[in-house]
Amino acid sequence: MPIVIVFEGPDVTQQVYEQTVSKLTGGKTRMEKPGDWPVAGLLVHTAGQGKNSFRVVDVWESEEAFQRFGETLVPILQDLGVKSQPEVYPAQAFVST
Repeated sequence: MPIVIVFEGPDVTQQVYEQTVSKLTGGKTRMEKPGDWPVAGLLVHTAGQGKNSFRVVDVWESEEAFQRFGETLVPILQDLGVKSQPEVYPAQAFVST
C-alpha cells in the first residue's frame, strides 16, 4: 500500500532541502529524475514553499521502501540539525497518469 510522507517544520527550509538533495545526489540542488534517488520505490516527490513553511511531500510504494530511504536520509538530516519528524500515513487513493 502506498504511503504519504509530509515533511515540514521550522527547521525544514529551502536551504536545508537543497543541502539534503546535494548530499543525496552528489551535488545537485534539486531532484530531477527517478534515478537521482538512492533507493527504489518513490512514486511522487514535490517540494516547495507553502503559505507558512517549506514543505516536502513524497508518496512511496510501501512503508518498507520509505524505511530503506530513511536509512540514508536520517543521518543527513541529523547532520544538518533537522529535528522535525515527518507525518506518515497510508494513502487512501493514489492516481497517476
